[in-house]
Amino acid sequence: MTKPRIGLAASILLAAVALAAPAAAQEYPARDIRVICNFTPGSAFDVFVRFYAERLSAITRQNVKVENRTKNFGTEATQTTAKAKADGYTMLITPASSTLAAAVHMHRKLKWNPLTDFAPVTTIAKASHAVLVNPKSPIKTLADLTAYEKTRKDDAAFGANVDTSLAAAALYNKLAGAQALRIPSTSVPTLINDLYAGDADYIVLDVPSAAEAVKAGKLRALAVTGKARASALPDVPTMEEAGLKGYGSVERWWAVFVPSKTPPAVVEKLEATFNRILESEESKKFLANVGADAMPGDAKSTQTLLASEVKRWGDLVKIAGMQAK
Repeated sequence: MTKPRIGLAASILLAAVALAAPAAAQEYPARDIRVICNFTPGSAFDVFVRFYAERLSAITRQNVKVENRTKNFGTEATQTTAKAKADGYTMLITPASSTLAAAVHMHRKLKWNPLTDFAPVTTIAKASHAVLVNPKSPIKTLADLTAYEKTRKDDAAFGANVDTSLAAAALYNKLAGAQALRIPSTSVPTLINDLYAGDADYIVLDVPSAAEAVKAGKLRALAVTGKARASALPDVPTMEEAGLKGYGSVERWWAVFVPSKTPPAVVEKLEATFNRILESEESKKFLANVGADAMPGDAKSTQTLLASEVKRWGDLVKIAGMQAK
């Protein structure tokens, strides 16, 4: 049988299609980039996003605009990214542990799926939480706190300002066998005052919020909730090191995402660019100043991490008794 012959025009068209994607990726980025942010302008998280957006602009020599979309508890930002054109010119820089992994368990009517609607680029940073007590109390270790909480029984109380710190505290309570209830305060200054007043036996804050107070002797840190010690509090053990076996970790981690079906070559370029940013002295200094740690990675490891975190946050939300909005 004679194979059908393809005309010259058709051959040229096929060749053009085959070359179009690699050429586009090679030229990327050729115009302005939009970075979507889940948080309000001027907030600590917004400052974080803008730092990396500015570094991205410096390396790519393109204008990088940060767009804050905070409706529906910031889920609008995530949805905007998911529905954007998959060309690498719209991306989300976000604490994915909460805005993606936990969000699917905390919001009832999301119009996106964290595992199918995004192409991970890389992780960039992480921040642990710290279990904190009044420095004037006799409680010196996590074991001391556990023993004290068990004597307090129904009177045991703790404070946590955000969902991730609440989950970190709830997991501790479960594994330690404590019956502590959460006090209503959520602002960091109020929580510290409640701790001093004895209304809370302990509080859990993220390391960036707690580090300076710990260093100044205003708070005593018993343990951090990450897999490894926090560089901002190097002398403070992890929960596992402090004796709470099976705790694992509860920490906030940041990553970069683009819409799914973004060309792999574009994702690879972005991955290399962000890891280059992380290696810079500017980035190291910035992370040290905010009490966070670098978390270099790649697209594959970020996808694996996200999948495991989506599953784990389902368990953490149940343990903490959080209600979906």
